[in-house]
Amino acid sequence: EDSEDRRIIESNIAEARSLAQAGPAKKKAAAAKLEGTVTLAPALAARVKPDDTLFVYARSPDGPPMPVAIVRARASELPLRFALDDSSAMDPQRKLSDVPRVVVVARISRSGNAIPQAGDLQGASAPVANAASGVQVRIDGEVGAKPR
Repeated sequence: EDSEDRRIIESNIAEARSLAQAGPAKKKAAAAKLEGTVTLAPALAARVKPDDTLFVYARSPDGPPMPVAIVRARASELPLRFALDDSSAMDPQRKLSDVPRVVVVARISRSGNAIPQAGDLQGASAPVANAASGVQVRIDGEVGAKPR
């Protein structure tokens, strides 16, 4: 009987330790904030109008394409310094702090539509931590174009 009680107590201690370790991680995750700069490849500058819409967003590198954080600006603001955090979420159920690694995408849209259209110009970062700073995104490609 002692060994059964001991097993239960040890199990409870292990669970308490596990929960204690998970606690600070949740607080840390809430501080997720991505910062960086978006630039435009000089070769594409002639194709951009100042009032074109610029979307900068973070999405899971291997999850759904839906952004976990997004900001909207104008192409005339390039080069643009950006910051993405949980307040930039499109869906309060799916925030930047919920995804440890993300890809940051910048896209220039003539139509202003958030859904990518053929002919939109875009670029993406390599996967980065959701709290990275100094992220560089260069708009250097076209949506729907074949890779060079």
